[in-house]
Amino acid sequence: MANTRSTISLDLDDMAKAGVHLGHHTSKWNPKMREYIYGSKNSIHIIDLNITKEKLEIALDFIYETVSSGKDILFVSTKKQAIPVVKSTAEETGMPYMVRRWVGGIFTNFKTVGKRVKQLIVLEEKLQANELKAYTKKERKVFADKVEKGNKIFAGIKDLKSLPGAIFVEDVIKDSLAIKEAKDLNIPVIALSDTNANPELVNYAIPANDDAVSSIKYIYDLVAKVILEAKSKRIVADNKANNKE
Repeated sequence: MANTRSTISLDLDDMAKAGVHLGHHTSKWNPKMREYIYGSKNSIHIIDLNITKEKLEIALDFIYETVSSGKDILFVSTKKQAIPVVKSTAEETGMPYMVRRWVGGIFTNFKTVGKRVKQLIVLEEKLQANELKAYTKKERKVFADKVEKGNKIFAGIKDLKSLPGAIFVEDVIKDSLAIKEAKDLNIPVIALSDTNANPELVNYAIPANDDAVSSIKYIYDLVAKVILEAKSKRIVADNKANNKE
């Protein structure tokens, strides 16, 4: 399958309007972001959008290739203002997600976590099918509460049958546990990297403001388009292959 994203284009003006270039206060920077910083204004570091465009294109190419090969991208974010954008992007593209908090062992104890998720699904299905009539009202309430609590944590990975092809992290610092766990198993990490972060911690760093919703949404909208395009072209390719058989 040709690696093309003809419908996807990146525009520096659009990035600037979304505030992608606005970093943190100069006193809160990470020196390892030096090469990605254009300068500063009013004590705020300004990210070089030319570099952001370059790095974003590389990340999008990798995402396209990963999805085209049939693998999932697991979206991760525990930052309050980012969660709605991250979750909606994952749901729109049919990708797994982990928001609110990272549960240790998602990768390193994948089978164990998978059993917990399966138990959650089974219990939820029984409740929905009204198959727990033999239990008291109080007991059924306990089960319902357990399902609700479980869904808050595991709803986004119910369909995750194997380790993802990569993870997309919204905040390098806030979601460092997810990054460490992914790296322990050699799972590639894509992440927004603001001026206070260490881009060397991830495989595909995208220099960008990771706090402003407008910046987050701009980048995740592009990611969604690439994933959907890759999925669409994969379906076409699979259909052609099946017809030849």
